[in-house]
Amino acid sequence: MSVAQRGRWQLWAAIPAVLAALVLPTVTATPADATTTAYDSTYYKNAVGKTGPSLKSALHTIIGKQTRISYDAVWNALKTTDQDPNNTNNVVLLYSGTSRAKSLNGGDVGDWNREHVWAQSHGNFGTSAGPGTDLHHLRAADVQVNSIRGNKDFDNGGSPVSGAPGSYTDSNSFEPRDADKGDVARMILYMAVRYEGDDAFADLEPNESTSNGSVPWHGRLSVLKQWNEQDPPSAFEERRNDVIYTSYQGNRNPFIDHPEWVEAIW
Repeated sequence: MSVAQRGRWQLWAAIPAVLAALVLPTVTATPADATTTAYDSTYYKNAVGKTGPSLKSALHTIIGKQTRISYDAVWNALKTTDQDPNNTNNVVLLYSGTSRAKSLNGGDVGDWNREHVWAQSHGNFGTSAGPGTDLHHLRAADVQVNSIRGNKDFDNGGSPVSGAPGSYTDSNSFEPRDADKGDVARMILYMAVRYEGDDAFADLEPNESTSNGSVPWHGRLSVLKQWNEQDPPSAFEERRNDVIYTSYQGNRNPFIDHPEWVEAIW
């Protein structure tokens, strides 16, 4: 074998090793129990490791153990759950991010009121103790912004909302500002797991419609899933979950503790 032939043979022999070095590592899906919390071995012990309908059913049983409060009691509860971490005299308002005095709760312009993120007309549960007073989807919001949102489903797009920079709305949907997108998604999906029609209330479910009206559905699921990924749980959201659990209802929003469970179920 000539020197030139030997050189070509060595070059070809080296190619497999070069290609092997260029192979990317295998990408695997994140398991449903990838995130760990202090509650996994206790509160969530019957849910960890499950997926799909089995996970949803297990979580429904877990979070269904809940203390109900009155609608009047929601006022004072929100003053604690939605407290501004930088000013204990104020609450932080959903959709606008505005910090407003706790004392300005009411129904007039400039006040804040109790926003049902899962619109109460979507299932006609009103303000009765149960879904109508469940703090995991009730937030302090500006009266006028709350009125603009009304009972619309959630989706992307529309015209800017006065008083809530970064929020948009059209005839049948509402898009919250980026900092609230994940919060809204996890509140809606909490309600869909908590209320399954096995008590005195309707079976609440997410769907792809933005014209749900009075039926017990809320949309759009595909957009809510995107928002859950786009806007992970914040320190404000996590503190709120803890306060509701320890001081008011005794149950947690599992999608704040395990946001990956949204994809595991839906």
